[in-house]
Amino acid sequence: MTVAVVTSANSALPHSYDELQVALSVVIAVAASYAALDLAGRVTATRARVRWAWLTGGAVAMGIGIWAMHYVGMLAFRLPLPISYHWPTVLLSLSAGILCSAFALMFVSRPRMGIRYAFVGSVVMGSGIAALHYIGMAAMRLSAAMRFDLFIVTLSVALAIGFSLAALSLAFYFRDEAKGMVWRKVGSAGLMGSAISAMHYTGMAAASFVPSFPPTLTHSVSVSSVGTVAIGVVTLILMGLAILTSSVGRRFDAQHLEFALAETRGKLDQMTRVATVGAAHAAQEWQHRLDLAQRAGLRIGLWDWNLSSNIVVWSDETYRQFGLTPDTFSGQVEDAVSRIHPEDLPAVMENIEKVLAGDLEYATQYRAVRPNGTVCWIDARGVLVRNGQTHMIGISIDITDQKKAQQALQETRMELAHVSRMVTMGELTASIAHEINQPLTAIVANGSASLRWLAMQPPNLDEAREAMSRVVRDANRAGAVIGRVRGLIRKAPTEVEPLDANKKIRQVLALAASEILKDGVTVRTELADDLPAVLGDHVQVEQVMLNLIINGIDAMSTIAGPRQLHIRSAKHPQGVLIQVQDSGTGYDPAQADVIFEPFFTTKRQGIGMGLSISRSIVEAHGGRLWATPGSPHGAIFQFTLPLAQSSDERVA
Repeated sequence: MTVAVVTSANSALPHSYDELQVALSVVIAVAASYAALDLAGRVTATRARVRWAWLTGGAVAMGIGIWAMHYVGMLAFRLPLPISYHWPTVLLSLSAGILCSAFALMFVSRPRMGIRYAFVGSVVMGSGIAALHYIGMAAMRLSAAMRFDLFIVTLSVALAIGFSLAALSLAFYFRDEAKGMVWRKVGSAGLMGSAISAMHYTGMAAASFVPSFPPTLTHSVSVSSVGTVAIGVVTLILMGLAILTSSVGRRFDAQHLEFALAETRGKLDQMTRVATVGAAHAAQEWQHRLDLAQRAGLRIGLWDWNLSSNIVVWSDETYRQFGLTPDTFSGQVEDAVSRIHPEDLPAVMENIEKVLAGDLEYATQYRAVRPNGTVCWIDARGVLVRNGQTHMIGISIDITDQKKAQQALQETRMELAHVSRMVTMGELTASIAHEINQPLTAIVANGSASLRWLAMQPPNLDEAREAMSRVVRDANRAGAVIGRVRGLIRKAPTEVEPLDANKKIRQVLALAASEILKDGVTVRTELADDLPAVLGDHVQVEQVMLNLIINGIDAMSTIAGPRQLHIRSAKHPQGVLIQVQDSGTGYDPAQADVIFEPFFTTKRQGIGMGLSISRSIVEAHGGRLWATPGSPHGAIFQFTLPLAQSSDERVA
């Protein structure tokens, strides 16, 4: 379905755009923008040869993404005559995109970015993007002459420069991986993608076409609508792999940091036990070990709290952790307590009371709020010593980096789950288009029929009303399909709620209906009645079900016999059980656990993340995912979900 955009009153040819291809170009622009923000952090966080490897790979991935958006947007352009593209010129525009991306990644990895550098960088990058666009338009071969409106061309270049300034600023801001917040990065990618699209379609609006002599078609190619979708799908998969690679690299860095912190914690535990031998000996021994630790680069502070005088003595590292100096700290314990985050203070006081009541060791974690507003996470440990006077002496460990690493690891898991959804949706793009096309075709047919009934003399209102009812029904059907797609692509924090498992199964089967029909699969459902409600995030639960159903369809794609998919739901001691059984070739029982490991796959084009992420999602919900051999062949993948509240609760 196309929508007319401009019709010339003179000799200019009328043109239009394919709506679905325009939407695909915007999705590609957003994906490329997110990849740019993610890769900027990787380039900044690495050094030497590794940095150049990330820079090269990132420039190629980003360049292809930006180029693909412009090219798909051009392929969405329609004229009443055939259009071909000169492929050497198309490749030249791609090289402009890659060079432009390499410059952007090098620019945002600089130590500082002042106003002058930002302006120069935006001019260079914006000019590169404009060059990519107009070189791409120069590749068009058609029986028409191209004319440009100079004002709109200038406006498109100005938009490209303005977009580049915003993009460089956002990429520079998000390059610090420990500070990155996923939802902010997604929002920024949306803004950047919209800006890219605005520049492209402004540039397209600058051109008009008048009939001319037939062109020379040497080295020219034509691209069909299917080819356009294929370019878009391949580009989205490439962007997903780029983000996945970046996320895995970040995860490995976080694991390395956690391992180093675990070793430090073991040493500190041993130091803490030494404190029980007496106040004087413990202070001397701890100070000696503290000096060694400080020389080794560990952030460990020493403190001594005299409960009789209520005076606290700190080491230099403790002063640094609290952001204070001997001149700004009174030494009173109340002054120290006032720096503890209000949300953490009750737990700290509770631990102190336990030690005073007879516990052997004081151990807690809390946030210290410095005078400048920054926060330092502290792991504090101490013991009570009575030697004439009562003292609590101990150590404080700066674990801010560890907390940031844990947050980055959690964000990585969310990003991996999102990439898995994007890859899965890429595989289903053609099927989704088919699903939407069917109700839209029916809407057009019923709408035309309604007009005919109304045009009769007298009008047949009953038939017209019935036809319009069918239009509403088909429109709701198309809206439901789009809603499911948006829900799967949406990237948001987990929001658990009571769910109807049977309803979710039916919705996912409707989403995969075209894939099922295309592969000739027969689906049989055996859903238990009066099933209790389960607790879960509806998007993530749908993702798990869709992964298992698509895997089952893929497992049967090479067999010659009947292809049967059997889906069951039933009550289970752990909540609700959902099974997906296929009649494929099955799997090696020795690989029952390995198939859930990351990157393990038996598909030639698979990435091996679907089952791993599915198990992580199910376990995060408090359930369990496992596989068993089918009977007599195939495989059964099944998982459990916990009940929402009690076994008596039902979903209406």
